[in-house]
Amino acid sequence: MIKSSEKQERNMTIYDIAKQAGVSASTVSRVINNKPGINAQTRKRVQKLLNENHYIPNEAARGLVMQSSKIIGILIEDLRIEHHTESAYVIEQEMTALGYTCITLSTGRKDEKKADYIRILEQRRVDGAILMGSMFETEAVKKSIEEHLPDIPVAIVNGYLDLPNVYGVLIDEERGVKDCAELMLKKGKKHLVMAVDSDTPSNRNKQKGYIRAMTEQGIAKKDILLYTAVNKEFTNPRDVRAAGAKLTEHILTERPETDGIIYTTDLLAIGGLEAAKKMGKRIPEELAIMGVDNTMYGEIVTPKLSSLDNKLVEVSQNASRAILDALDKKEVSHKVMLLTDIKERETT
Repeated sequence: MIKSSEKQERNMTIYDIAKQAGVSASTVSRVINNKPGINAQTRKRVQKLLNENHYIPNEAARGLVMQSSKIIGILIEDLRIEHHTESAYVIEQEMTALGYTCITLSTGRKDEKKADYIRILEQRRVDGAILMGSMFETEAVKKSIEEHLPDIPVAIVNGYLDLPNVYGVLIDEERGVKDCAELMLKKGKKHLVMAVDSDTPSNRNKQKGYIRAMTEQGIAKKDILLYTAVNKEFTNPRDVRAAGAKLTEHILTERPETDGIIYTTDLLAIGGLEAAKKMGKRIPEELAIMGVDNTMYGEIVTPKLSSLDNKLVEVSQNASRAILDALDKKEVSHKVMLLTDIKERETT
């Protein structure tokens, strides 16, 4: 006669093992299939439970890491960041045409939440993941990918993590902003400032480009002017716009000789443009203004905003193709760098 406890052990499922081990079902499946990407301690804990419960894997359990779900996960820090949501739309159109379904999730700004959403993508059994923006270029995200998505392709738009399954589609914003500064200098502007909205890898690259342009003009690093918005936890586009206005008022009050400002985003620039006009500045005769991103906002303000075009559609398409090629077992470059263009309008 079989005891009830023995019967329970024989009926244990992969999900029961996962619950006891405190991991996902696909992690248990990877242990069963002897797949890489599981740290030794987790593997040992899961294997111990499998042995203790006399677990015999069935084909469904083995297939958890083998089957295609035809789902692509897209993570965005904030759905209100217009150029990221537009990029996600381009990716979704590409993927849908090939029979994939996309799920787009907003992670928020905290690193631990971003890492947690990587785990959620594992639970959704996505075939691939695309992370929107350099703000995912963090150690917490890297560790979470290693733990939860080690066997699927992950693309980062304008970012990169050094992992074998991660593909970075980068934008040469350092060179692009250098070109913006050089354009202003060629137009006779002599007192330039860069206005920064937040500390991200992308913005740090933009600052490098600005500093390069200025040092090549013989300006000492201590005399290169960079101003950062006080509020670094913007919650919506209005906050960014307001920060741009406030920062510009401060710059023009403290440095009235300023005749050119490069902003790290279009929204920040639009706030700055509005403030400069209220202060009586003639644009671009007395003050030239440039943004970065080339969003639709720049075309609906007066005067129309000059901006660095970071090739939104092209970057999105490259991210999609990296995922699709990796799924097809094709050779994929782990880093692709795209060049930018300046869209000169009425503010330069």
